[in-house]
Amino acid sequence: MNSAAKQPVTPSRRYCIAPMLDWTDRYYRYFARTLSQHAWLYTEMVNTGAIIHGDKMRHLRFDDIENPLALQLGGSEPADLARCARIAEDWGYDEVNLNVGCPSERVQSGSFGACLMAEPTLVSDGVKAMRDAVRNIDVTVKHRIGIDQVEEYSYVRDFVGQVAEAGCQTFIVHARNAILKGLSPKENREVPPLKYDFVYQLKHDFPHLEIIINGGITSHEAGLAHLQHVDGVMIGREAYHNPFSLAQVDELYYGAAPSAITRDQAMLAMRPFIEAELKAGTPLRFITRHVLGLYQGVYGARNWRRMLSDAKLLKNADWRLIEQAMREVAPREPQPAEAIAHAATAPLAE
Repeated sequence: MNSAAKQPVTPSRRYCIAPMLDWTDRYYRYFARTLSQHAWLYTEMVNTGAIIHGDKMRHLRFDDIENPLALQLGGSEPADLARCARIAEDWGYDEVNLNVGCPSERVQSGSFGACLMAEPTLVSDGVKAMRDAVRNIDVTVKHRIGIDQVEEYSYVRDFVGQVAEAGCQTFIVHARNAILKGLSPKENREVPPLKYDFVYQLKHDFPHLEIIINGGITSHEAGLAHLQHVDGVMIGREAYHNPFSLAQVDELYYGAAPSAITRDQAMLAMRPFIEAELKAGTPLRFITRHVLGLYQGVYGARNWRRMLSDAKLLKNADWRLIEQAMREVAPREPQPAEAIAHAATAPLAE
């Protein structure tokens, strides 16, 4: 799991990148880490059965520089959750997170995800089992503010209160209801109204808990405003589609020195990782699909996206295709020779 070295960081969930199915795989997470050393990263949701009975290397593998990193679990059986939490700790994850927010029917059929909000006792049993199974990592819960037509704040308040009694100290709250029937997962991210005040009230009512707010946050200005009321923010699609926004995270959320990294340097920092993956047999498209938004707002970004998403160009391609795509983006960013040499051999240091 080793690759390039990373500067030590002070673990904090002030800025988290949300777990996103099919998106926050290890290739994206490595890329995100070239832009921010401090952001707290999450895996895609992984079903407990896949970990227990499936290919652990496929589901759990990560590079050391990705830490701090959380494994998000989908499941409801306390014994299985405990077993997976122990495995997560053994693998070097910093946190194990229970998904109580996914509204998809496929997840519901497995009796986990957002439907678990109706079963706080079962969630509490799972949290306690996981906490008993691990020694030095956090057990957290990501959930909605309610399900279906339940609109009362007391619903999420009572849910958090009961699960906290099982020992959970960190709650990541998507500030929308989950509609279990009639809306797609995409619609569930957009249609139910955001109620940020519910999340703020949770922090007021449970000041000893760490409350992270999630849902509809599309700018650093909005994220920093939320931090006046809660302990951290979790960003999803904005962080993915506009990845260069991550270059400001360490300064704005963690008080680090301003980053001088350029988009070109971020890609050059990826080169050793990409070439090692290609040598191991990873198709280049597995990685390039995560960097398509890097040059958003820069003239020539369309050429960058076109080249790195073209199936014909990507077939049997190597690093040279990325170099060619970089040359299509104009105006060119100034690149001192020594900066390029450093970026090509290590991730950005603070």
